[in-house]
Amino acid sequence: MARGSDFEHDLRKLEADLRKLEAEYNMFFAGSLPRPPWETRTHVEQSVKRLERASAVSGTYADRFRLHSLQSRLATFVDLWDRGLRAREEGRPGPFARQPRGEAAAPPQGDRVVHVTVFSDPGHELDHLRELYERITEVLRELGEAQVPFHKFAGLIRDKVAVFKKRGASEVAFRVTVHNGKVTFSARGLKGAPTE
Repeated sequence: MARGSDFEHDLRKLEADLRKLEAEYNMFFAGSLPRPPWETRTHVEQSVKRLERASAVSGTYADRFRLHSLQSRLATFVDLWDRGLRAREEGRPGPFARQPRGEAAAPPQGDRVVHVTVFSDPGHELDHLRELYERITEVLRELGEAQVPFHKFAGLIRDKVAVFKKRGASEVAFRVTVHNGKVTFSARGLKGAPTE
């Protein structure tokens, strides 16, 4: 029994570490961190491998399912982050940058990526939903724009995810940016995490 509760505790810790890693990458791509959070990423990847080994011995079916969901989420994010880093190194816009169309000039001052997150089931990912809502609310307040009540926002996210899932996406990436002094909010369906 103790081993099972230890595994449950480790899963909760992994969820928290993955949220921290996601926040650090968002800060990096927004320009708040000078370099990518390699140490946190290595720690999370090692935790996943350790839990994978442990799940074969002490994990219940529910624990293994949760671990698999976290692995998929990490794989989706890693793909997104690596594409963002490659694009940045090659000097082209990537998933975290928005270039003005038809212009070679630098984007106007203040353009930035505020937050990127991925949902597979918003009803069971309230922490992510709340965090996304808080980031959007902060930016709307900063720009003096009208705020949206949380229940309406949650409904919008739920509906968007449902639409993309009907089209065959397993997860949906949401990106909040400030472009030309306005908040832009975009969603993109992801076809499933890479498996190895």
